[in-house]
Amino acid sequence: MKRKFGDRANWRRITNRKFTCRYIQSEAFTGYVTLYTMLNLKEPLWKTYGSHTFCIADKGYSWLQYYPKDEHYVVTAMFDDKHQIVEWYIDTCRGQGVTDQGVPWFDDLYLDVVVLSNGEIFLVDEDELEEALEKGHISAEDAALAECTAADLLKAIDAHVFPYFKMSLQHRAEWFHNGEFRRRQ
Repeated sequence: MKRKFGDRANWRRITNRKFTCRYIQSEAFTGYVTLYTMLNLKEPLWKTYGSHTFCIADKGYSWLQYYPKDEHYVVTAMFDDKHQIVEWYIDTCRGQGVTDQGVPWFDDLYLDVVVLSNGEIFLVDEDELEEALEKGHISAEDAALAECTAADLLKAIDAHVFPYFKMSLQHRAEWFHNGEFRRRQ
């Protein structure tokens, strides 16, 4: 199982970054919210989903990430250098936590949901989930949790009750300026 950290301190592609994190407790959301801003990098990162190829990491891009308390997923809203949404990437996870230094982390369960800015939805990394199960990196229970979580996410998205699309656009505009929290939460 892969443990992923919100500050992506080991991501060699990024040569200069800004990272900020807050714990939020409100009616709409309880958990950690982070903003990872890419100031300089070795090379952009491009992804292809279906017939669409686009950049998800480049100079000036930022990733707003939600770690909802007691959930088995983490939501990353990826914004370009003009603060326009590129995609939402939703990782399934076994659990979440925070380091002694205050950096949120999650134990990745490989299976992910991607929602493009045009509304197209993709279930991705099913092969990685199967390979992790075959190699014993995760248990059958972990694989079932990933599949159940992804199915629940897809249902919520389809029913238009998944709150993170609107929330992330609003929060990116209201909360952050120059990669820092604009106001106290």
